[in-house]
Amino acid sequence: MKLVDGWRGAWRWFSMQALAVLALAPVVWPTLPPDVRAWVPQDWQPWLLVAIAVGGIAGRLIDQNGARANGTQAP
Repeated sequence: MKLVDGWRGAWRWFSMQALAVLALAPVVWPTLPPDVRAWVPQDWQPWLLVAIAVGGIAGRLIDQNGARANGTQAP
């Protein structure tokens, strides 16, 4: 197994940030106060997760400042 180039800067990638939100959402959501959870209607909750996942896919496909986005130095 070989890590991708610039893996140390992966926390800067939009795709990694979206995955982190998706991973933490089921843990954090139940701990929020009911009045905060009421801001997002129950019917919208699955679609919100889908939107975050689609954003992660887009973030992986979009060039995020070339070499600097993957943690390497620009030439």
